[in-house]
Amino acid sequence: MSDVIALIFDFDDTLAPDSTSGLLTDMGVDAAHFWSQEVGPLLAEHDWDPVPAYLYKLIELSRGGRHGPITRQRLEEWGSRLPLHDGVQTLFNRLREVVRKNHPQVQLEFYLISSGIGDVVRHTAIAHEFTDIWASEFIYDEQGGILFPKRIVSFTDKTRYLFHIQKGIVGAASRNKPFEVNKKVEQDKLRVPFQQMIFVGDGYTDIPCFSLIRRSGGVAFGVWDPRHRDKRSRAWGFIQEGRVSNLNQARYDEEAELYQWLEEAVESLAGRISLNARIYGG
Repeated sequence: MSDVIALIFDFDDTLAPDSTSGLLTDMGVDAAHFWSQEVGPLLAEHDWDPVPAYLYKLIELSRGGRHGPITRQRLEEWGSRLPLHDGVQTLFNRLREVVRKNHPQVQLEFYLISSGIGDVVRHTAIAHEFTDIWASEFIYDEQGGILFPKRIVSFTDKTRYLFHIQKGIVGAASRNKPFEVNKKVEQDKLRVPFQQMIFVGDGYTDIPCFSLIRRSGGVAFGVWDPRHRDKRSRAWGFIQEGRVSNLNQARYDEEAELYQWLEEAVESLAGRISLNARIYGG
């Protein structure tokens, strides 16, 4: 029987302010204009998917010359300076300690599935906390600038990585094996069943993960960034449609309601695993 709980996070507006908007601002670009006047027409007039649309426009921006090329070094450096939401840096150890203290036989693992840029999120102050990180990725040209997306993580693409976690196809051993996730694994051999997953996200690209995990008996939390109250109505829609179990501000300090719900969810799943292990063992 599995003794692993997977706590899975989106990144942008979930654990941190939008990292791409922050990058643009840091480069001296008007982020609001980029989204509304550059990316927006691709969606409204040309039927682009939102994630490849913004990646394409970043490539155009990088080649334009006005703000300099967007290089791997530039992305990594921005990731190292990226601000995080309140309480995020200590969140992981606090939750690990809860499980270690009350259910020492249960493992708590953290994962990140993001439509953002991998070379940014892998260089944040919390990247080392995650067993694995999946995000959109670029290849780079001879001058070091972004050239083309080599991975796009959007909508149902995110659910693919839930199956990676479920089957234990994670970490370095899973690289360069794109079809391994399709391998059939018997229910009793799954490393992390969906009912032992918790997913935290804020946006439309998270809806397939919300739905899959809730339908399978896991827990899904919707969050909204209190610095962007306009996004609260979108998040409230997740509650109305039954997509998420709860909705809270994206704050993770010890007194925050979201943190307390996460602690409760982890405790509840760990208790269920401990009970089932005793029953299974007779």
